[in-house]
Amino acid sequence: MSDPPTARTDPTRSGPAAHWQDRWLRSRRRAGAACVARTVFVTAVFVAAYYLLPLGVRGTAGATAAFVCGLLAVLLLFSWEVRTIVRSPYPRLRAVEALVATLALFLVVFASAYYLLDSSAPGSFSEPLTRTDALYFTMTVFSTVGLGDITPRSQTGRVMVMLQMAGGLLLVGVAARVLAGAVQAGLRRRAGEPSAEPGAATDTTTPEQTDTTTPEQTDTTTPEQEAGR
Repeated sequence: MSDPPTARTDPTRSGPAAHWQDRWLRSRRRAGAACVARTVFVTAVFVAAYYLLPLGVRGTAGATAAFVCGLLAVLLLFSWEVRTIVRSPYPRLRAVEALVATLALFLVVFASAYYLLDSSAPGSFSEPLTRTDALYFTMTVFSTVGLGDITPRSQTGRVMVMLQMAGGLLLVGVAARVLAGAVQAGLRRRAGEPSAEPGAATDTTTPEQTDTTTPEQTDTTTPEQEAGR
């Protein structure tokens, strides 16, 4: 009788390599889920703050000051996000999160500015703006849809709309390029660190390197030298 065939084992599906691969896949899934959760949470916080916080600034000067402070907050958030991308173990996921958070704050700032401007100087737009109307108008300007149902009439309102157009172009072009550079820097930084991904060697010493002594090197005494002793 012939022996039963020996079961063949796939080295890539068992042993330390499979263990590291499973851990790596699980960590990737957790990081992706955490990225989506943080993105939704941050967007919800910005929108909720827009609707819940009191916007009681009176006068065009006060609205302009609040608008400038909002733009500075967008720049500070973007600068902080770029630094976190470089240090993150998952730069690509962090870049997506940073772009969504910056965009959400950008839109909320301009929506708040339009609402404050219409409250402090009635008639700045073709119709009175509620908070939802201001957010709706901000979205139409950013997406370049331009439905025309709400239009700015005052010079201040038109200047704000032009600033939003320019800021939207910078956000799509320059900011996306800066985030891509930060992702590349983060990937280079991660490549320079010890790898924890599947296939990473824990001991690169080969059996041949553990003992480099050859049989000739163990005893180099010739028979003549042995007889002379």
